[in-house]
Amino acid sequence: MRLGVLDIGSNTGHLLVVDAHGGAAPLPAFSHKQPLRLAEHLDEGGAVTQDGIDALTDFCASAVRVAEDKGCAEMLGFATSAVRDSVNADEVLAHVNRVAGVNLAVLSGEDEARLTFLAVRRWFGWSAGRLAVFDIGGGSLEIAGGSDEAPDIAWSLPLGAARLARTWFGGDRPDEEAVRLLRRQIRADIADNAGHLLRPGIPDRAAATSKTFRSLARICGAAPSGEGRLVPRALERSTLAMWIPKLIGLNADELASLPGVSSSRTHQIVPGALVAEACMDIFDLPALEICPWALREGVILERLDQISVLSQP
Repeated sequence: MRLGVLDIGSNTGHLLVVDAHGGAAPLPAFSHKQPLRLAEHLDEGGAVTQDGIDALTDFCASAVRVAEDKGCAEMLGFATSAVRDSVNADEVLAHVNRVAGVNLAVLSGEDEARLTFLAVRRWFGWSAGRLAVFDIGGGSLEIAGGSDEAPDIAWSLPLGAARLARTWFGGDRPDEEAVRLLRRQIRADIADNAGHLLRPGIPDRAAATSKTFRSLARICGAAPSGEGRLVPRALERSTLAMWIPKLIGLNADELASLPGVSSSRTHQIVPGALVAEACMDIFDLPALEICPWALREGVILERLDQISVLSQP
């Protein structure tokens, strides 16, 4: 079966077309994406601006055309924190549905963490034991942990890289005092609920997903994406700690020249690095393994599980 998964994130709109059936790994067939930066298209009152709504609607309309052209039998559309947290979410969703013909489900932060955990569990398998999963998006940080396919604990914090860049730095180069204050706030927010993940014991395996973690791992020496998804990649805490002062001192052009960093995300690298380092420090993790599967794959896998159940006699 060919599925289209339309992921409206805080940074990017992404349609992933996959060939999928129960018992097999989803096979990517086509990718269509566009920077939307919805987390930065919010006005002072927390509403998505008209420019943001128009960009989102245009992209969703193009995604429908691509999904039809590629022969998708079904398209699963969902939105995460930028839409979820906006004060005019209902208006945004209604406009997209009316103009583009797309019904976007808004995932809660807990569901986002849960589905990402499912994808990571399926990628690493049962041999991973008790698993901890971290995902830095544009608008939020998701954390989940557990020994089964459904996490024992899953929660979301408003610590996305784009959100922090806009709120704390306003698009400017971060100064030393702003970095110190942001670092303190990030750590306080994560530590507030850290006991939920640590109480059952130290995870047997800890993994990270998302563009932010992949970029940071690449900066710190991980293999490039061109070497394939099966190459092991990790982000080491000690290496990241050495890089953070360097990242703070670089301008946008210098950041964009680093491996794994796109020019549209240079302003997010420093806040993303501070969140990643805080996760590893607070949960005492020397490294995080980079998992190529994330939320989109979790949505696909859950849908395949539902189809399998419904098709049973």
